[in-house]
Amino acid sequence: MLHNCGKLGFFGMPQSRISLFGASLIVLLCWSLLLIGADSQITHPDEARALQSIRKELIDPNGNLSNWKTGDPCNSNWTGVLCFNQTMNDDYLHVRELQLLNMNLSGSLSPELGHLSYMQILDVMWNNISGNIPKEIGNITSLELLLLNGNQLTGSLPEEIGYISNLNRIQIDQNQISGPIPISFANLSKVQHFHMNNNSISGQIPPELSRLPMLLHLLLDNNNLSGYLPPELSNMPSLLILQLDNNNFDGSPIPASYGNISQLLKLSLRNCSLQGPIPDWSNMLDVAYIDLGFNQLSGAIPSDKLSKNITTVDLSNNKLTGTIPTNFASLPLLQRLSLANNSLNGSVPSIIWENRILNGTERLMVDLQNNELSNISGSPILPPNVTVRLQGNPICLNSNLVQFCGSQDEVVAHILISSNSSDCRPQSCPHPYEYAPVSTVLCFCAAPLLVGYRLKSPGFSDFRPYRNQFQVYLTNGLKLYLYQLDVGSPLWEDGRLWMYLRIFPAYVDNNSSLFNESEVLRIRSLFTGWKIPDSQIFGPYELINFTLPDPYKNVIPGSSSSSGISKGAIAGITLGSIAGAVMLSAFVTLLILRLQLKKQRAVSRRRQSSKISIKIDGVKEFSYEEMALATKNFDTSCLVGQGGYGKVYKGILADETVVAIKRAQEGSLQGEKEFLTEIELLSRLHHRNLVSLIGYCDEEGEQMLVYEFMSNGTLRDHISGKSKEPLTFAMRLRIALASAKGVLYLHTEADPPIFHRDIKASNILLDSKFTAKVADFGLSRLAPVPDLEGMAPDHVSTVVKGTPGYLDPEYFLTHKLTDKSDVYSLGVVFLEILTGMHPISHGKNIVREVNIAYRSGMIFSVIDDRMGSYPSECVEKFVTLAIKCCQEETDNRPSMAEVVRELESIWLMMPESDTKLVESLVADPGKVVTTPSSSSAMTNPYVSSDVSGSDLVSGVVPTITPR
Repeated sequence: MLHNCGKLGFFGMPQSRISLFGASLIVLLCWSLLLIGADSQITHPDEARALQSIRKELIDPNGNLSNWKTGDPCNSNWTGVLCFNQTMNDDYLHVRELQLLNMNLSGSLSPELGHLSYMQILDVMWNNISGNIPKEIGNITSLELLLLNGNQLTGSLPEEIGYISNLNRIQIDQNQISGPIPISFANLSKVQHFHMNNNSISGQIPPELSRLPMLLHLLLDNNNLSGYLPPELSNMPSLLILQLDNNNFDGSPIPASYGNISQLLKLSLRNCSLQGPIPDWSNMLDVAYIDLGFNQLSGAIPSDKLSKNITTVDLSNNKLTGTIPTNFASLPLLQRLSLANNSLNGSVPSIIWENRILNGTERLMVDLQNNELSNISGSPILPPNVTVRLQGNPICLNSNLVQFCGSQDEVVAHILISSNSSDCRPQSCPHPYEYAPVSTVLCFCAAPLLVGYRLKSPGFSDFRPYRNQFQVYLTNGLKLYLYQLDVGSPLWEDGRLWMYLRIFPAYVDNNSSLFNESEVLRIRSLFTGWKIPDSQIFGPYELINFTLPDPYKNVIPGSSSSSGISKGAIAGITLGSIAGAVMLSAFVTLLILRLQLKKQRAVSRRRQSSKISIKIDGVKEFSYEEMALATKNFDTSCLVGQGGYGKVYKGILADETVVAIKRAQEGSLQGEKEFLTEIELLSRLHHRNLVSLIGYCDEEGEQMLVYEFMSNGTLRDHISGKSKEPLTFAMRLRIALASAKGVLYLHTEADPPIFHRDIKASNILLDSKFTAKVADFGLSRLAPVPDLEGMAPDHVSTVVKGTPGYLDPEYFLTHKLTDKSDVYSLGVVFLEILTGMHPISHGKNIVREVNIAYRSGMIFSVIDDRMGSYPSECVEKFVTLAIKCCQEETDNRPSMAEVVRELESIWLMMPESDTKLVESLVADPGKVVTTPSSSSAMTNPYVSSDVSGSDLVSGVVPTITPR
């Protein structure tokens, strides 16, 4: 926008005719434009147009998308439109997710979807959308989740989808898709979930799908597939579930190689017109569920040893002969054995049930109806909770076996299961509140979230024994307390288990009747982003709906909502506004000077010789030619970052030293003062946790700083999920401790002491051994020094500078910079390390959000799940320390020395195995898995798309006062 103001001034009329009054008009016009479009970060125009086209093709009877008509999509929080919270290299915002789950939408999907080229999640599940799947979706190479299930889509599968290189999950089930599976789908090297059941897909299963190295779940049941079962599928190294029920393979046998899929958990080929023998299953070491019923399989049942994980074996309605093998005995988890409607003969081995000891929730159903079985070998006495059916066998001519041959129709495994019981007092809560069972004796009224949830391919037939295990699994995945989840009335539907979940707020002094907005969105994102890990026994899940009662009805991803803002957040927001105003004022001033001093234009800095006389011991002075040689004449292939100061290049000096060269851009507002400040400060700072300055270049109008090269980039990149291998808690704690030691050195050991003034995650860099080093001293100030009587002020009065979200609120209000200002900023970094969140995102402040979770007893709900398991007592102490650092009142914060001591004590509490692992990785950095060398993150380790004040990373924006 400012750039356009400049063009108006220079090209709207001849400069000789522009007066001071005219320049004033330009100033007023620029300010008007600033007010009209205060947020210069806008959605990419192509994506904004695409969203409008998408809206036109959809029918929205409930008006869910009514706010798509005005404003900018990302800045106006269009319903269901989630954007990246920073601009990309093109300086635009981009759509990250389109979340339109269960909004009663109809119409069709627009081909303009293909213009959302940065999108990662497309979710239009459970609507009434019809028409074809646009082939243009194949243009979205960044897409990870393609979620189209539960609509009325028709036509064939576009082969272009097979070229979405990052696709992890494709769900098109429960539509009306026809035609074959494109062979191009074999190119989806990252896909883990193929859910295409309940359509009309026809033709042969492509054998080429066996090339998919990461595929876990292949669900193609309830289609019109034909041909044969490809033996090559047994070569898939990761396949856990193969579910092809209710297709027609017209007499095809089950390939013998399927018995060699050792990692397989579930094999379901029910009603597929299969013939031939049952493969040897002794090599299926982990299988829990085998369903080959309603085929034409013949021969004997394999007598080989079975997996101890077996819960279900269904071989009913085939042409099997011979006797019942005894290998079904001693299966501790067996729930259902169905061999009905075959031609089995001989004795029924009672050993199958004799030694079973079942608890109150366990059941065993053995269905042997309609065979040619003549007697029972062993005791005919049934243990409790065991049912054996022998109707239709010769054995039932014996009138003494009524318990086996009765006519009762007891359906054990598929009954309706009642909801959790509660001892709450029988009094009503006002709608929509319900009694939330905190314990058997303590209840309180709260408004739950209502979630329609279905297990798509569970590894059992009876849910009751797994109910408690399921609650533990799901609450762990959601980072909730066990009592917050109520599983209501599960019901089986064609092999899938449907249930309605009620999720309650945590109990805190009977005052927590509602979730806050961020917690609602967090829980929803875990479901919609499929961030809850799959379980071997429960298998993949699907989200049917996420219902929000009245207190939460306006909480929709992308929709606008209000929230209280703390002093820290106000400071951050104010910073952004002031920065914009100052930038505009600076620009207008330069414009007027240019107009009034037409004859005194300065020539390019590159053609000037304004070399500053700098001679500092221990810092090398480089020539321009040396810098050009080190960077291949500043070739773009060496560019690793860009910011307000200029560009950063990876360079190799004549002695083969790899360095980072920060080159001021022509016309940079950074200025000589900060160039000199950083040289002078870094020349006398020597600590293993501070980035080292190697030298500088001040020649031919060029200003360059030369630093040691930090090959693992910024801390921000690693905790934002950009790195392939996430940091463990132990590594994060070690990085926090190293950063704190670096800042402590500045405060206590540097002579004189230094206040950094711009501590943030993007100014903490990591070397090849993941040692953290504090960088970017361009804003640093010397601390006050004692006078002749040994007295020193406790602060420096200075203009406020820093980065929104990290800025000490007290410093912002009083302009008094102290060592506790750095403590506050480092505390925000600690919160980033623990949560992975940004300091300010969509108007939410990390300090406020973590404090809310901490006070409500739900702190583990905001801890970053990417770091895996961690010792909870260590995390709690680390969170407590971070919150203390971020107290709004300066006196309530610890000193940096106290911060270091507390971090050291937490490190000593860590399990020895974790600390040894970190130290081994540090000793041998080759063990650390980083981003592949082919990616830009490895070639350009400083590249970051986060808003940053560090000039060693990209995405840098000027802070409050232009530098």
